[in-house]
This record gives sequence, C-alpha cells and structure tokens, in this order.
Amino acid sequence: MKKIILILLITLFQSSIFSQDMLQEKYNLMPWPQQISENNAPFKIDRKLTISIAGEDLKKRVANASVQFLRRLANRTGIFINTGFPVKGKKASIEISFDTISNLSIESDEAYSLDINKNNVFIKAKTDVGALRALETLLQLVNFNQNGYYFEGVAIKDSPRFVWRGLMIDAARHFQPIEVLKRNLNAMASVKLNVFHWHLTDDQGFRVESKVYPKLQEEASDGLFYTQEQIKDLVKYASNLGIRVIPEFDVPGHSSAILTAYPELSSKEDYNYSIERFSGIFNPTLNPSKEETYTFLENLFTEIAPLFPDEYFHIGGDENEGKHWDENTEIQEFKKKNNLKNNHELQTYFNIKLEKILKKLGKKLMGWDEILTPSLPTSAVIHSWRGKREGLQQSTLIEAAKRGYQGVLSAGYYIDRMLSIEHHYSVDPIGEAILTKEERKRILGAETTMWSELVTPHTIDSRIWPRTAAIAERFWSAKEVNDVNNMRKRLDVINFQLEELGITHIKNRAVILRNISNHQENNALKTLSNLCEPIKIYSRNEAGTEYKTFSPFTLFADACVADAKDAVIFNKLVAQENFDEVKIYLKHWSKNHDELQAIINNPNVKPLRELSRNLSITSSILLNILTKKEISASQINKLNASIALLKKPYLDVELAVIGSLQNLITLSQEKYSIKK
Repeated sequence: MKKIILILLITLFQSSIFSQDMLQEKYNLMPWPQQISENNAPFKIDRKLTISIAGEDLKKRVANASVQFLRRLANRTGIFINTGFPVKGKKASIEISFDTISNLSIESDEAYSLDINKNNVFIKAKTDVGALRALETLLQLVNFNQNGYYFEGVAIKDSPRFVWRGLMIDAARHFQPIEVLKRNLNAMASVKLNVFHWHLTDDQGFRVESKVYPKLQEEASDGLFYTQEQIKDLVKYASNLGIRVIPEFDVPGHSSAILTAYPELSSKEDYNYSIERFSGIFNPTLNPSKEETYTFLENLFTEIAPLFPDEYFHIGGDENEGKHWDENTEIQEFKKKNNLKNNHELQTYFNIKLEKILKKLGKKLMGWDEILTPSLPTSAVIHSWRGKREGLQQSTLIEAAKRGYQGVLSAGYYIDRMLSIEHHYSVDPIGEAILTKEERKRILGAETTMWSELVTPHTIDSRIWPRTAAIAERFWSAKEVNDVNNMRKRLDVINFQLEELGITHIKNRAVILRNISNHQENNALKTLSNLCEPIKIYSRNEAGTEYKTFSPFTLFADACVADAKDAVIFNKLVAQENFDEVKIYLKHWSKNHDELQAIINNPNVKPLRELSRNLSITSSILLNILTKKEISASQINKLNASIALLKKPYLDVELAVIGSLQNLITLSQEKYSIKK
C-alpha cells in the first residue's frame, strides 16, 4: 500500500512539473509566478473595460498604477477605452481589493492572487504593493487573435522568494539624470524589483546637494548633482511603484570628490585633490583619526538621511587599500593608541563610529563585504560582491548569515562586466548552501549592479536591459525556475515590452550606428553589431586609463551588447547541426563586407575592415564546403588563417560566433573527406 501511495505521489509531482513546463512554453511571464493554472476562459478587452478599487485609495499607489495600467493597455492594443477608472457603485471589469497600505520595508507582503475569467478579472492582495505586482502580471497576459485582444484565462497565486530584489545604478562615475532613473524605475517595477540602490558618491563626483556643506556640489560635481527636491520627488516616484530607495555614500575610500571640496578631512596633507577623471582604485581616503571627520559625516548624514525614508543606509566601505593611512604618522600613532593591529581594524573602528551615528538617525548601516569583521555589530548589513574571499570556505553572503548578519548578494550579478545572460541566470542567490531557518531569513535577497565607468545616459539602458529582467526572475521565482532556453524565449517578448515602457536599449543602438556611419543607414554595420559583443570583465578599460570622464561612448562597442542577437541564434544552430539554417547566415555574412565598403573610410568604421573582410572570407569558404559537401587542404589553411585574425579584439569588441565557426571547420573535417 505504501508503495502505491509513493508511486501516486511521484506521478502527481511529475505531472505537475510537466504541466508547469507546458505553461512556461505557452505564456511569456517574467518573473514566473509561484502557481498558475488555466481555465480556458479568456477575458475580452474592449472599450468598456473598467477598473475599481475596494476602499479609499484614489490618491495612493494602486490608483496611480491603475491609471498607468490603462494608458499602457490602450497603447499596446490600440483600443479606445471609455471610462476606464475610477468606477464606483457598480461592478468593474477589473476588481482590485487589498487590506493595508504597505510601509515599504523588508516585512512588506507582496503576495497576490489574480483570477481571470470571461466575465471579470479579480485581483486580491494583503497590501497595495501586492496589487501593483498583480497589475504587472496582468499586462504580461495580454494576447490577441483575429477577433481582438484579450487577457489569458488563468488563475495565479504568487509571492516573491526574496524580500530584497534590487538594481544598483552608479550615478557618480557618469551622472544619470532624473528622467533616466525614472524610466529605469518603471522597468524595475514591471519585473517586480523592489529596491533601487542609488550610488551617489565616488572619486568621480559627489551627486547630492548639501546645504550644510555646499562646496560638495559646488566643487566636486561638475555641476551635475541632484537637488534635495529632486531626490524627494524620485523617492516618492519610486514609492508609488512599490520600490524602496537605498542611498550609498561611499566612505572612507573612493573619496576624491569629497576631499576636493574638503581636503582638511584627508589622510594626506599637501596632496593635490581633484575630481578623478579615470576609473579604478585611488588613494585619497578620509582620515579616521580626526574627530572632525566624524563631525562632518554626522552633520552630512543628519541632513541627508531624512530625504530617504528607508531604514537602510549604504556606506560603501569597499576597496580601501590604506596607502595614505600608511604614510600618515599621526594615523599610525592613533592605531597604536587604540590597539588597532592593521588598517582593516582601523576601518572597522571607523565603521563602528558610523554605525552609531546612523543608529541615532534611525538607520541600519549597510556596506560592501569588506566591512565584515569580527567586531562589527550584527545590526550591520553585509553586501556581498566578491563571492568567496581569502580565508573563507564559502561566500561572504553565507558567512555573514551564519555569523548573525543580514546580507544581500551581488556577486554574479555585475552586469557591467558584459557577461551573458546565461552566466547571470545560472547564479542562484543561495546556491547549495545548507542553512538553518534563522540563517535563511537573514539572506534578504540580491541586487544587480550597474557601475557606470563606461556608460552614459545614452547607453545605460542597453547595459541593464533586458538581462536584468531575467536576473529579476532568480530573485522572485522558485529556485527550480532556471531553464535557460525557456527563459530566452520569454525574454524575447519582455524585451519589447520594456521598450514600450520607454527603455531606450533598442533604439539608441541604432542611433549610435548612424552616428558612426555619419548618419547613413548601413545594414552591414548593423549585421556586424549583431555578431559582436563588448570585450568582457573590464578588459575594455584595463587599469581604468583608456577612457576618462569625457571620452566618447558612442563607439561601435557601445552599439554592441552582451548577448549578440544573431550570434545567440547561430551558435544554437551550429550546436544542433542545422546546416540548412546555418548556410542562410553564412551566405548573408559572405556578402556583408561588400556592403560595408560604402562607409569603410569613416574613421570610426575603418578599424573594423579586417574583422569584416575575414568574416566574409570565412563564411564564403564554409558555405562552399557545406554546399558541395567536400573540403580541401587549402580551404582548411585559409580558414585557419582567417580564424586566427577573427580571434583578435577589434574596437573593443569580440566576434561572438568564433567558437561556432571553429566547430564548423571541425565538423566539416569529420564529415567530408579532405581533398588535396
């Protein structure tokens, strides 16, 4: 009997998995919900569609979201909606109900249920933020047939896996205007991210207006900073989307900008402090032995903290090598006097002082994982960015949780490294770590990080999106939702929905290509951009000295993205040995160099000549081999010579199909006899 019950349970479990797999193939939801079932009763969308909200919410989040929902729905479908919202005293097409207004904290309940049938759509949630998440899911369920548009007939029960699901944007290295941040907040909300981590200070600029210390924006920002009113407006805007805003003021390192304005706080006198124009790790550091340093930070944080209602306050704390500390005799005496054995202990002393300052302001100190030391109070929050570090058997995130700290992961989610979405999607915030219930609770979630050394407002969207939409799924959905091929299928749809929201990741690539070609349309250049990817892991700006603050970021590499569209498709076709489709691509590429000749003398295109020519040569030879089904020794020699040249980086990009081209050569040698 027990065996029969076990077999039934296994059968039901396997049936459930099969059913979910089928639904993932059918629906393009991202992040994928916890539970979904079909009822085959779609709701028709027409001009009579209306929305009602149970309770008084007409000036709050759900009302704002309902208005935006109708605008987006009308734009997508082309339907002229009559009344829409608000509807009172009668039944509406979409009925929304929730119990409480969320205070936006890690305790906020974002769960919701969404039931769609042919007569109505019902959204129920414990909080208004849960209702917002449901509206985003509903928009992803819009479909059409020959009779018009409709919402798919499904029932969903959904809730997030992690309470902290963030995106960090660095506005210090390259300033990002408010409108850039707002459109990215809209995109964040569309994929259910709920924390905007705002990196506001670094060596390259201090980006916040201070009325207490005005020289910070006057002398350390190039005039590019956020006024306090702008900050309040953005925080309110984010709150309406159910997104918390966490500020970061990076200290004691990464302080060139602060010390440009207030050099008296420095660790090295007679040093020419100025805003840093290069990227990298620099020596200017706040002096932790001076009481004036803590007075400055307490006054600054006291002024700034009220602008950010959230409980968490990020102090950076990363990449301080302490060179200027080592060169300062007073700091060395201070270390001896306070029994501080090394610079790491000195920085912990500094962090503990800041923790007390922030605690008085009702804030929790958060910092990058360098702050994790034995004497740091467990009220601090560890932001893990390096994964494992020297002396640890596990990641700093897991180590922190086991030692009693809350933690957030960014290791594996550094999207500025230009790694593939497959790489990021394969990273699970917890992995295979074995944790107690309390330890698991301390792992709040994860963040993608968009450092801005190589991005401007013109290019930042193409570096964040659409990859972050897929990463957001790892933060929200069940751990088992991790099939890369299915993710790519759904992401293709979400990609264009992000464009609907105003994200410029698609259109600005075309603008850059036109700029490179002196405003001429050139499909050959576009073809190359769909095959090339920016070189990876900071090799584009090695040592941080190739590009400066005002270098151009409208080059060919800026028009290329981490997952080159045609390269992804071609690589899959080669892996499947689908030679009929492969030949279509090879034929197109074999002719591409001829078309590029029209603009080849443009200074920004000319360095691509060798790449383009050798791609055409390689494609032409391989096409001939696959068509005739024969290969010669001379062809092999020519292919190997061209491949060697194609392996080189050109204009800071690499050809993303090089591995597949090599595989085709190998396959050809295996399949066809070599003729002399």
